[in-house]
Amino acid sequence: MTYQDQQKQQKHREHLEHLEHRGHQDPYRLGTPQAAPAPGDGPGAVSRGDVLRTLLWAVVVLSAVANMALSFAGAATPLHLATGVVTVLAAGTLVVRALRGRR
Repeated sequence: MTYQDQQKQQKHREHLEHLEHRGHQDPYRLGTPQAAPAPGDGPGAVSRGDVLRTLLWAVVVLSAVANMALSFAGAATPLHLATGVVTVLAAGTLVVRALRGRR
């Protein structure tokens, strides 16, 4: 093993120790968690943000499909505009939420 490999392993160990000190656990560690999560608050719990993001993606997909269907059917322009506005608003909301989530 080279000196650089040893240094990388040491930095990785220090990083994991720092995360554990701050209350984070190594996601790749096998074994049981040290503290049992409260009901509905574990790693498998679905947050409101997850539900909202899923609903927004569903609205984006459904409104885009509706817009395509209206195009093939030769529907009136206001219907195209309405579905397009819904698509843009839902997609814009997803973008804003993703950018705010990075902070």
